[in-house]
Amino acid sequence: MTLVLVKLGGSLITDKSRPYTVRQDVLDRLCTEIQQARLQGGPSLLIGNGAGSFAHVSAQRHRVHEGIGDEGSWEGFAEVHNDALRLNVMVREALTAAGVPAVTIQPSSSCITRSSRIHAFESGPIRRLLEAGLVPVVYGDVVVDEVQGCAIASTEEIFRHLASVLDPSRILMVGQVDGVLDASGAVIPEITRESLETVKRSLFASDAAADVTGGMLHKIERALETGVPTQILSGLEPGRIQRALLGESVPGTLVRG
Repeated sequence: MTLVLVKLGGSLITDKSRPYTVRQDVLDRLCTEIQQARLQGGPSLLIGNGAGSFAHVSAQRHRVHEGIGDEGSWEGFAEVHNDALRLNVMVREALTAAGVPAVTIQPSSSCITRSSRIHAFESGPIRRLLEAGLVPVVYGDVVVDEVQGCAIASTEEIFRHLASVLDPSRILMVGQVDGVLDASGAVIPEITRESLETVKRSLFASDAAADVTGGMLHKIERALETGVPTQILSGLEPGRIQRALLGESVPGTLVRG
């Protein structure tokens, strides 16, 4: 069974300038393309979504990525969890409406981190769902952390962990841009462990570094850790995710660990 992990980026499926706003037209189109790829004999899929303008808002307000500071932090934990789940429900409903047999896997109830790195994640149900031909859907979530009380388990961190137990053939990270951009705005065609330091310097030289560097570096570093060929591509161009799922060549950056 060929398996591909697909992340639908939060900046792609939500309007990050407007809290709690889904880009429904984009989300619906992406889900339709995913289903079309399935109908054309595409691979088995595990899908993840980012937090976008939902959980990022409450996570920043409560600083849950820094752990539990006081008793009020647990109320923040619940709020961030609810925001993350709200967006995931919308993603799952859009997938279902497109014909994809999607089933949510909730990280906050199945995952434990240690200093923000996943220490335990029950993968048995995911395996069984994949064997049954269903499409598990994970998402960035707040989780219990053995060291700091709580942490954010990003979709990239979840993929890093699941790649080691599910052995996917590829990972697609679908966002708003055509890949990782250098300081001049050109797409970097390939990133390896050897070229990472050069890429970092290029990102920090970019005018957009204040907005994207942390997030993009996180994506690249986790992708390298998986050892799985990972393509970073845009989902704004109609048909692109469908072609990528079917193994066709599309613009983007290939991260090869």
